[in-house]
Amino acid sequence: MNINELKTFAESLLDTFRYAGQKSLDLRDKGLKTTIKEDNTPVTNGDIEVNNLLVEKIESITPNIPIISEETVDVRKQNDSRDFWLIDPIDGTKDYINNRDEFTLNAALIINLNPVLGIINAPGKKRLFYSYGKGHAFEINKDNKFKIECKKKTKRGEVLAVSNSSKPIEEIVTIHKKFNVKKLTDMRSSYKFCVIAAGEFDLYASHPRASEWDIAAGHAIVEHAGGSVTTLEGKKFNYGKKDFRNLSLLVKRSEELEL
Repeated sequence: MNINELKTFAESLLDTFRYAGQKSLDLRDKGLKTTIKEDNTPVTNGDIEVNNLLVEKIESITPNIPIISEETVDVRKQNDSRDFWLIDPIDGTKDYINNRDEFTLNAALIINLNPVLGIINAPGKKRLFYSYGKGHAFEINKDNKFKIECKKKTKRGEVLAVSNSSKPIEEIVTIHKKFNVKKLTDMRSSYKFCVIAAGEFDLYASHPRASEWDIAAGHAIVEHAGGSVTTLEGKKFNYGKKDFRNLSLLVKRSEELEL
């Protein structure tokens, strides 16, 4: 699959992501209907509506590539495909339910078990990010489109980190000390990847948690913008793992985290 095909796929999804993002906000304004899934996590009618919109559009673009979505996947079924879409219709559902603005809509195209295209819309922030190859990562912010390249936008010499917890475990604290993290900001959704790709933060470290659809789109966007995504041990990893469970994660604004 060449870069022009990936560009066409990504750009043909942008309007749907915008529409679905606005739909998620409209449904929240009307009052969400929330139920609890088998894994004891919440799901709303907004999650389902967004999922349906994204799946319908993606199927029309790439009818021969399977779609794996958080809202419809059976993790007990073995995935035998090396090419597939990973969708998380709404990442940060609790933030979504609680009227916070960091929830995101996510889709990633996985080819040969690697993320080659990513789209993340943060409708509450009015920011949409997408990428389809090295050097081809972009943000659309209130109708203004510009390339993102992980260029640091904060004070030089200070490492700013995002975390999925305000009180990270000792292993993650050790990583923060290694990189001399100046400040830690709690951020729950894949928006973490976007702010690193945009150069607003420098680091995200996590122990194994969540699932592949939570990180695949962000992985693509950060790497395509010039950043680095590995395990905490510095190893590269592929997608389509058993149960779609994540390994540990180390996301850096640059390979050597140059300040």
